[in-house]
Amino acid sequence: MKNLIIVESPAKAKTIKNFLDSDYEVIASKGHIRDLPKSSFGIKIDGENFIPDYRIDKDHKEIVEKITTMAKKAKTTYIATDEDREGEAIGFHITQAIGKDVQTFPRIVFHEITKTAIKNALKSPRNIDMDKVNAQQARRLLDRIVGFKLSGLISSKINRGLSAGRVQSAALKIIVDKEREIRAFVPVDYYTIDAIFEGAIQAELSVYKGEKVKKQGITNEQLAQDMLKTLKNSSFIVGEILKKPKKSPTLPPFMTSTLQQSSSSLLGYSPSRTMGIAQKLYEGVETDNGVMGVITYMRTDSLNIAKEAQDSAREKISNDFGEKYLPPKPKNYVTKNKSAQEAHEAIRPTNIFFTPQIAKSYLKPDELKVYTLIYNRFLASQMEDAVFESQSITFVCDKGEFKASGRKLIFDGYYKLLGNDDKDKLLPDLLPGSNIKLENIQSNKHTTEPPARYSEASLIKTLESLGIGRPSTYAPTVSLLQNREYIVVEKKQILPQESAFKVTEMLEAHFNEIVDSKFSASMEDKLDDIAQHKEDWQKVLMDFYGPFMEKISDGKLNIASQKVIIPTGEFCPKCGKELVKRIGRYGEFIACSGYPKCKYIKPQEPLEADIGETSEVCEKCGKPMVKKRGRNGEFMACSGYPECKNTKSLKNPSSKPQSLVEVKCPECGGEILLRNSRRGSFYGCSNYPKCNFISNYKPINEKCPKCGYIMSDRTYRGKHIHECIKCKHRIEVEAEQ
Repeated sequence: MKNLIIVESPAKAKTIKNFLDSDYEVIASKGHIRDLPKSSFGIKIDGENFIPDYRIDKDHKEIVEKITTMAKKAKTTYIATDEDREGEAIGFHITQAIGKDVQTFPRIVFHEITKTAIKNALKSPRNIDMDKVNAQQARRLLDRIVGFKLSGLISSKINRGLSAGRVQSAALKIIVDKEREIRAFVPVDYYTIDAIFEGAIQAELSVYKGEKVKKQGITNEQLAQDMLKTLKNSSFIVGEILKKPKKSPTLPPFMTSTLQQSSSSLLGYSPSRTMGIAQKLYEGVETDNGVMGVITYMRTDSLNIAKEAQDSAREKISNDFGEKYLPPKPKNYVTKNKSAQEAHEAIRPTNIFFTPQIAKSYLKPDELKVYTLIYNRFLASQMEDAVFESQSITFVCDKGEFKASGRKLIFDGYYKLLGNDDKDKLLPDLLPGSNIKLENIQSNKHTTEPPARYSEASLIKTLESLGIGRPSTYAPTVSLLQNREYIVVEKKQILPQESAFKVTEMLEAHFNEIVDSKFSASMEDKLDDIAQHKEDWQKVLMDFYGPFMEKISDGKLNIASQKVIIPTGEFCPKCGKELVKRIGRYGEFIACSGYPKCKYIKPQEPLEADIGETSEVCEKCGKPMVKKRGRNGEFMACSGYPECKNTKSLKNPSSKPQSLVEVKCPECGGEILLRNSRRGSFYGCSNYPKCNFISNYKPINEKCPKCGYIMSDRTYRGKHIHECIKCKHRIEVEAEQ
């Protein structure tokens, strides 16, 4: 009779199995095996209690039967799902699905998937933490209430297919508010007086006639010119010279939010792509010591570091860089997030001697980049600070004072590993009180810039600082906003679409608490309190549900329809009013803005029509070629059709199909391209015809939990889902993750 260990991921199961002897079997549940139904509300309200209608997905029935059979035969069945609340809940649902009391299953947790960590976890099992389970259950039901009830209202009042959610709507308002700020921005001109002194020393006017020059400069052009004339003929001496050492402290190791931010800024990876790669590194990859997890758990808001990891890092620093780069004692960091799970660890390599140079032989290129980022950040966090010499010199005349600043690197510290992009700006050695020649002086005009739009990295940083969401929700929230087409990301900038403004305006007017960052943060705090046995999860839900449903009922009656319409610049041939683009049940169409008085709808162009003869002849049959228009634009076709079916594209032959840079072909590793055919658009491998991989729906950087193949992003029966291209396994993507 063997012991059974149940995890959620097949890759994780494979890695753990390598560490254990034949007394253990390891099986994966392949994610959540029970969840709320996809096609209905799935929550029964009985007085003050919420009763969820959890169901086993049909795609998980086979694995549940297998787990049940193995658990009955096992000597001991261990629950070994991830250490966060989501993992705790998955473990709970496994016990319920196989029909046993939750406390009969020992629960083991570990921060890294290594042999030592697994062995130690088996020595000290605990019970499933029902407080954590209830916290996750409250989040799930709260998100279903908001997503199901509010999304339906928004779809009926604005456009079909739109959604709202407790975290996503708060994040969307942040993006919309930034865009409003940009649109309302009024640029202001200002001027600076800049000088070059003997020795090519650049300095800026800091004091004029005893008054400090304002940070934003001089806003009056005439005043700037008068100041310039006064200063131009002045004689200057060297004033105060300051030199003082200034430390550049080491950065802490990564937690989830900072990893996503750095990966976006330095590697150009989206949050979802970063987390997908980190998941692989955590669950297990081939190393020189066999298959093992090479980083610790990647969904964390803690900066704790295990003592053994610190000791290994200090040994590595001493051997590679020398004692002067080693601090007197290990460095510890504390997160600013008061709700951080301090029992967890920061993201770090599990083996400091598995260097990026060694890892290069085992990891894929994108995995190596993320691993190197994590490895170097952790090792650098245990090195000595860098030290600069801060320098400043003032140049004084009877009317004003100029200031020049510089710095010099005295000790490189952790820059020895991470490098330093900031070059030294050295100032010459001068004597206070000595005369110095003014070589050039001029007034320079500047214009204030509008605030920058959010990038994915800066949005996540803002969400974290406001307490909106938790490490597991940052990447899904950004992806969800993109999938719902509320935002687009262009050149790393997040641009809200018209639907984002419409939805945000409606929520601000009628459901202000949903888009209020303080409300969202306070709800996260309540979920944390549930996990710590300080709040009752049923009461938290009821306190929210009653007032919320009153607003939903009121909204159905009193919120006016606010359909998204887009002007076209064309005019109605019947009444002369402007034609607008609308979104209906069957997609986009162009109609009169005077509806319902004028019900004109512009006829759609036929899918294929002759639009003119050409002087070219068909190279196959010699008949004239004609120009046609199809759903994918204009093309040339033989006039002898259907006997001759020769066609020729009129598109620029140098143009290439769009490449999905984040997704590689699962069959050959080639690029996946968006192509067009007479039957519409599809996604295919760039190595065609050698590789015949195709998909009718957009492939995404996500593996199927059932068969491990690539997933696609699509809409099915009005719902947004991820579907496996191979086995058709479907996962509904709800309004809130």
